[in-house]
Amino acid sequence: MAEDLTQDVFVTVFKSVLSFNEQSSLSTWIYRITVNKCLDHLRARNRQKRAGIFSSLFQKDNGEPVHDHPTFEHPGVQLERRENARYLFAAIDTLPDTQKTVFVLAHVEELPQKDIAEIMNLSVKAVESLLQRAKINLRKKLSDIYTKEK
Repeated sequence: MAEDLTQDVFVTVFKSVLSFNEQSSLSTWIYRITVNKCLDHLRARNRQKRAGIFSSLFQKDNGEPVHDHPTFEHPGVQLERRENARYLFAAIDTLPDTQKTVFVLAHVEELPQKDIAEIMNLSVKAVESLLQRAKINLRKKLSDIYTKEK
């Protein structure tokens, strides 16, 4: 799935590079194409069933997160971190598309809000607002999960 989207983005960039007008940086232009392709794919998938594209981008076939954090040697710590990452990515997957996109671009891709605003064709204030709402929603979802566990 992610490989197909990556190839689709590459082909679009290759075909459209001559129309790049340099109003933004090349990386911002490529990010915008990537986000648009991912959102288009998400909309198509949501018509078939309610599932998020970002979970497939962040998980291996066996459901474990791709972005494993550095672990201690103790197996219990490794298991706990894996479970925490699974909860986090599951919670991110439940966010509305715009909040999910802003959150991933800000915290996974570590892009500045100005770049995210350009990529998503939004104002910086709108990006800040979406990011705050995403954090509030994630806090609620994750606190529900952790209070159920205890």
